[in-house]
Amino acid sequence: MKLLTQSVIFLLFAAILVTISSCTSKDKGAKTLQNSSPPVPVTVASAGVKASNGIQASGRLEATETANISTRVMGYIIKLNVKVGDKVQAGQVLATINDQEMSAKRAQADAMIAEASASLESAQKDYNRFTALYGQQSASAKELDNVTLQYNSAKARVEAAKQMRNEVSAMMRYTTLTAPFSGTVIQRSAEPGTLASPGMPVLTIEKNAGYHIKAAIPETEISKIRLKDKVQIDIKSAGRMFEGFITEINPSSQLSGGQYMVKISVPEKENKGLYSGMYVNALIESTQNTQDATDNERILVPLSAIIHKDQLEGLYTISNTGTALLRWVRLGKTSGENVEVLSGLNPSEQFILKADGKLYNGVPVIVKETK
Repeated sequence: MKLLTQSVIFLLFAAILVTISSCTSKDKGAKTLQNSSPPVPVTVASAGVKASNGIQASGRLEATETANISTRVMGYIIKLNVKVGDKVQAGQVLATINDQEMSAKRAQADAMIAEASASLESAQKDYNRFTALYGQQSASAKELDNVTLQYNSAKARVEAAKQMRNEVSAMMRYTTLTAPFSGTVIQRSAEPGTLASPGMPVLTIEKNAGYHIKAAIPETEISKIRLKDKVQIDIKSAGRMFEGFITEINPSSQLSGGQYMVKISVPEKENKGLYSGMYVNALIESTQNTQDATDNERILVPLSAIIHKDQLEGLYTISNTGTALLRWVRLGKTSGENVEVLSGLNPSEQFILKADGKLYNGVPVIVKETK
């Protein structure tokens, strides 16, 4: 009986060993299979280093002069003669406001003038008569003074009525809206039949006389900028690159969200093919940048190589064992198709630019030969 029990224990122990050996063999086989995955062909590049002797800024193209056309009277818009995109000439009638109320006030002023003129005529006759009587000593000085006062008051009432009529006439000019200069209609804020209020823009016009660029500069850079500093301008949407210079620096950021606004000139010969509102990249060649050139060196990599995951950004490098390794980095300013790497990548260090397959940590890679 004892011998039988020992035999059973021995058999169970042997079965356990066989099972463990089988699992180990499967794990080794799986690892061998994983490591034998075909490598992903990749193209590598080296991090570029560029000396930054200027200040990067972004902005938008604006017309040199823009006007909001509005009225100083309240009334319904009878007619709008233009639409967005129309070219207009200086003095051209753009819109007409109902002037019935102003016409009524002018008629009222005319009536007041007529009444005051009649009173003035009567007062003048009394004044002339009492002046003659006073000369003949037939009227007292007190009577002459009273008549003179009435005469002067009548003259003042006539003048007041005339000035009221002039005011109404001036207001009536605002019932016809005209173009202050030749330009293009870029916005139509009202339609015929709507009520126009004083100060409410009805139309917006841009002058056909050129453009400038309005760019935002951070507070860390504004002290390095001076008037007439040269600016390299890049308008990607128009495929244009040219040179301008700083024409205006706003010393306050109170109304611009902490950014200091500067204006950059656009040469007249470059105006063709440009449109207001285009985005602009600008490199300001600051003459006040006193940092060493080595301090201004920036590590640049193509934007296409950057991997975005949640709130993190990184790029793939190649490990010592020939596998892909995701490296998290901290990015800075964008410059065209490149972006600045502030930390996480050394100058001239290689990274994976693109791959002919899916990349992930640990996948074998093979570098493609460049022709």
